[in-house]
Amino acid sequence: MQNQPLQFQQIGLPEATEELRAQVREFLRSEYPASRRRNSDFTSGHDPEFSQALGAQGWIGMTWPKAYGGHERTFFERYVVTEELLAAGAPVSAHWIADRQSGPLLLRYGSEAQREKHVAAIARGESYFSIGMSEPNSGSDLASVRTTASEVEGGWVINGTKLWSTDAHRNHFMVALVRTEAPSKNRHAGLSQFIVDLKKDGVEVRPIRNMTGNEDFNEVVFTDYFVSAEDLVGEPGNGWAQVTSELGYERSGPERFLSAFRILVELARSLQEQAARGEVSQQQKAQLGGLVAQLITLRRMSISVAGMLQRGDSPNVEAALVKELGNNYEKLVPEVARLVLPLQRRSGQLNAALQDTLLLSPSFTLRGGTREILRGVIARGLGLR
Repeated sequence: MQNQPLQFQQIGLPEATEELRAQVREFLRSEYPASRRRNSDFTSGHDPEFSQALGAQGWIGMTWPKAYGGHERTFFERYVVTEELLAAGAPVSAHWIADRQSGPLLLRYGSEAQREKHVAAIARGESYFSIGMSEPNSGSDLASVRTTASEVEGGWVINGTKLWSTDAHRNHFMVALVRTEAPSKNRHAGLSQFIVDLKKDGVEVRPIRNMTGNEDFNEVVFTDYFVSAEDLVGEPGNGWAQVTSELGYERSGPERFLSAFRILVELARSLQEQAARGEVSQQQKAQLGGLVAQLITLRRMSISVAGMLQRGDSPNVEAALVKELGNNYEKLVPEVARLVLPLQRRSGQLNAALQDTLLLSPSFTLRGGTREILRGVIARGLGLR
């Protein structure tokens, strides 16, 4: 395989997006007051009312065709809205996956009936989707999925289990990757995707309680679950191509390096207050500066990927690299902050941000593909494997 150079071009956000940024900040001041608890991780905060308010502003489905409830705005405009919501720690979990990848998947591969049924409702902030990719004992090896769909009159019958499906106990639908043919030498063949109604008989959603006592991830069990032929996404057997295109949207956004942003904000605020009293060393300043420099670099890389998406490219390797480096950064931020400021010198806000992020951080390198999978994608894309 011939080596393929990475395509990170120096792309800046258009000046016109700054007016939109100001609008989003004003909206957040009104709809999400500073008194509410903040966390920059996109899985924190399932708030249908907030999602519907965003939909009313036209900030869900921003790049989609107007014919399906979208707004035909640029990926750069969508990027600005995304990073402002994350930076503010807004409760975006309800609509997040539907906006980020389920809607684009249906627009690209779905039938006209599927687009009419689902896409406009997603754009209004009223329809929420989960991901049905991972399975028990499979890790991020999607080609090893064992959930099956057997064709019957009028549709298919699904049996099997999906795991780590965020918010499946709250959301309406799931796009599930299943086997519609027996495994063969070509591990990527015989896979298909279906739209699954999570509230119908034959599907059991089992929330998984985490260390904090909260329930975000889920195990989803299908037992003779009937799904109509109309809910097959794309062509039978095309699931692998579809799911890999979907992951390009999942891996490259600012959520891949902003999950620990509240820590950075509160660390900078604490050091600024202490610097006014002459209590900050050059080493502490350098450590904060190092985190900011890495953040700026990751942001430039992510914006470059947004530019590729705007052109209609499929930057799978670049997206994987953003996620791999971004996840490493997200785990680095709380460690550096903990060392820069001892417990007795931290503000209450910094401690709260640290606690939230440290409890969530084990999931950072799992969702969207483990680091081993991502490094394989990068190596193959560069012709090194």
